Amino acid sequence: MLNSQVSKEFLWGASTAANQIEGAWNEDGKGVSVIDTIATNFEEGVRVEVDSAFEDEYYSSHKAVDFYHHYKEDIKLMSEMGLKAYRMSIAWTRIYPKGIEEEPNEQGLQFYDQIFQELAKYGIEPIVTISHYESPWYLAERGGWTNREMIDHYLKYCQTLFDRYHNQVKYWITFNEINCTLVDFGIRTAVGLNASIPSEINNEHTRYQALHHQFLASAKAVKMAHEIDPSLQIGCMIASMIGYPLTSRPMDVFATLQQQQMKNMFCSDVMIRGYYPSYSKSYFSEQGIEISTLEEDEAILRDGCVDFYSCSYYQSICVSGQNEGDALGKDKAAGNLISGFGVKNPYLEESEWGWQIDATGLRYLLNTVYDRYQLPIMIVENGLGAKDELIDGKVNDQYRINYLKEHVEALIEALNDGVEVIGYMPWSAIDLVALSTGSVEKRYGFIYVDTNNHGEGSFKRYPKASYYWYKTVINTNGRVLDSNALKIGDE
Repeated sequence: MLNSQVSKEFLWGASTAANQIEGAWNEDGKGVSVIDTIATNFEEGVRVEVDSAFEDEYYSSHKAVDFYHHYKEDIKLMSEMGLKAYRMSIAWTRIYPKGIEEEPNEQGLQFYDQIFQELAKYGIEPIVTISHYESPWYLAERGGWTNREMIDHYLKYCQTLFDRYHNQVKYWITFNEINCTLVDFGIRTAVGLNASIPSEINNEHTRYQALHHQFLASAKAVKMAHEIDPSLQIGCMIASMIGYPLTSRPMDVFATLQQQQMKNMFCSDVMIRGYYPSYSKSYFSEQGIEISTLEEDEAILRDGCVDFYSCSYYQSICVSGQNEGDALGKDKAAGNLISGFGVKNPYLEESEWGWQIDATGLRYLLNTVYDRYQLPIMIVENGLGAKDELIDGKVNDQYRINYLKEHVEALIEALNDGVEVIGYMPWSAIDLVALSTGSVEKRYGFIYVDTNNHGEGSFKRYPKASYYWYKTVINTNGRVLDSNALKIGDE
């Protein structure tokens, strides 16, 4: 029976991130984050790094979908959908505006007090990401995560959160998609590279040095949290990009192994096992990468292993051992992290943004990860970005239902395989500013927000067809997945 292994305690939920929904970027004492300095180029549909948050550009995250002023309404809608969990993030600069203050910003803390009170009122479990591309711009200008001093600023922030919220929040994630530090957008949010920084600084050495400091910060945060409250569960979060060999040629198979080691498994290997794997040391030697470390770092990593594994999963890729231009298929795979690391799979369909759709890849990923670590797994992002159309107050997003249905089926198959998956939180609970494009028109939410790319509109909320479909999935604990039985707006 397909759904035989879904427990009553399974966390059916949905996800968002503060920088993509909250808006109110400079209200109630909030400081400037690295995302606040990234403008949007709507002609090309991409994010644009500039030198200041105050240039004559448009910054979609400054207003986003205004969750800051609509949170009660939005959480109520989440509860009516039946969510058991809500994966969210806290904006670092609401708590420490520059990151260097001795005392936290009480107005920022009170905002999240209210969020957790609302979630508790409806019995929704918060899953909180501590750092989701939200580093203070002030610290980024001083080297960000390439500077070892960043660890202490992060731990002060963590201490404040754990002390204040440990009775309300059980599950914490130290860094969102930590392996994205290895790609251009990720390093910019981690280090604050902007339009005036020479590109030669943005290299692999910089990325791995920043990542090393994040590993140390995460390990220390895990130890701190367990000392404050041993019941707290702290996890890593990986942007998953499971890869298949493009062909059965041995060179493609081995290239896939290497790609998966350094791009898909490296960060979780360090954060779960507590040490650098041998393959990474070999890679650093071959590439001439020398990470600056202290003698104490080995013990820090060993003593701060995470309690669970969480990930985003949107698609898979193919890997070729040939030079990129010679690879069969030739087209690069599209996506936030994987672009440039893989080529398109000729057997898969793709979204209107070129992201390939592979539900079986999720089952494959979950089995692979669980075989490797034997830790509980949360899927905290999985979804389809599309140009939804609001007609007479309704959105018929059958394409999103089809995508999610296939992935829930794959999830249940993985549970039947014996994989310990404890939660599924699709991206996203509500429409938001898409990370890759900086636009609202690439919508992911179960709830439609009446606003456009330029922040114009009523900001009224409308549940989509997928909202009612997911409500049925949750209410039946995954027993009813048939999308054809639903009419838009029916419950």
